[in-house]
Amino acid sequence: MGPTPFLLSNERMNMTCCTEYVYFGNGAYAMKVRVMGDCTLHITMDPSECQRNKCAACYRQFNKKEHLVEHMRVSYHSVHEPMCGICGKRCRSFESLRDHLLGPLPKAECERVFRDRGCTFCLNILSSRSALRFHQDRCQLSRGNNGVLQRFANLGIHDNLRIESEKARTVALACKMVGGGSDGSLDLCARICIIDEYENILFHSYVKPQLPVTNYRYESTGIRPEYLRDALPLRHVQRKIQDFLCNGEPIWKIRPRGGKARVVVGHGLDHDMKCLELEYPHVKIRDTSIYPPLMKTSKLSNSLKYLTKAYLGYDIQSGIQDPYDDCVATMRLYKRMRYQPHRIEDYPLATDSQNKNNFASWRQSELEKMSPDELLAISRCDYYCWCLDSKDVA
Repeated sequence: MGPTPFLLSNERMNMTCCTEYVYFGNGAYAMKVRVMGDCTLHITMDPSECQRNKCAACYRQFNKKEHLVEHMRVSYHSVHEPMCGICGKRCRSFESLRDHLLGPLPKAECERVFRDRGCTFCLNILSSRSALRFHQDRCQLSRGNNGVLQRFANLGIHDNLRIESEKARTVALACKMVGGGSDGSLDLCARICIIDEYENILFHSYVKPQLPVTNYRYESTGIRPEYLRDALPLRHVQRKIQDFLCNGEPIWKIRPRGGKARVVVGHGLDHDMKCLELEYPHVKIRDTSIYPPLMKTSKLSNSLKYLTKAYLGYDIQSGIQDPYDDCVATMRLYKRMRYQPHRIEDYPLATDSQNKNNFASWRQSELEKMSPDELLAISRCDYYCWCLDSKDVA
């Protein structure tokens, strides 16, 4: 059966010349256009031509196979990208997926199905509306209450940091800052909290900064001068946390996976570590502010307040802020990302030595002979997906 003909008026296309040429509409299909004397356009599409150069991950179409190969070389598509449960399109981030489903110009069929039985928090598609209701009761969380009575009983102080090594392989850390310097704009750590995976407090203490405090930022921190008068000195807290995170392993021996050192979760951890004057290997840090699937489509960071509302379903950081709430939110986000059901690969990263030549330039002719599905099969992720941590947990 031949290609389907389309008719478009000359007024809509704004064309007056009579010629024949190739037109690519929205990068979707290769079209042959013939402008007739009556100014009516007869357009035909050849689906086989365009499908051959269509990315199997993001569905973007290309004029030539070499352009598709170059796209795969730089896009790092993989099974770890968020995927639409309806059409199978893969997106760089969950925000991109949300735009695909509910944005200003969503795909019509995907939007229809998602509005009927899609979860607005994890963006998964359920089998029925009743299954969706049951799922959302579990997917939408509430503000953490674990350890509240203990916090009130100790006036927010829990600074011994003694816990069995095997029970806290992953911890969340959050700080609250007061202001230093002449204008109070210099961030100084004045309160810190560490929790385990089960939202139990391991360490929660005020910290006495080394520099004078000029702005306590009481409206957001709730910290008064008397709280810091007898607080633990910054150097003491730094050594205590460093020893706890390394867990007896020399810092230069810490590996990306395995070992005794703990994984630390947080939001904006580079800033927190800097304020604590703490050094810790990046391979053991899980930062929700720079994790690609949780970032904006513009590749900028989302606030923790937004991420908690969008993906967990409750509000934080209103009024006086408690670092415990930040710890709970980041730990829940981390665990939700860690348990994403991605296919297991032996060498999942583009930086793995086994994958370095997957899209090498000397393989160009070979790559151009591959199908889009075959190109996707050898493409690997350019960031460490947190689902890989689930292997260590298991």
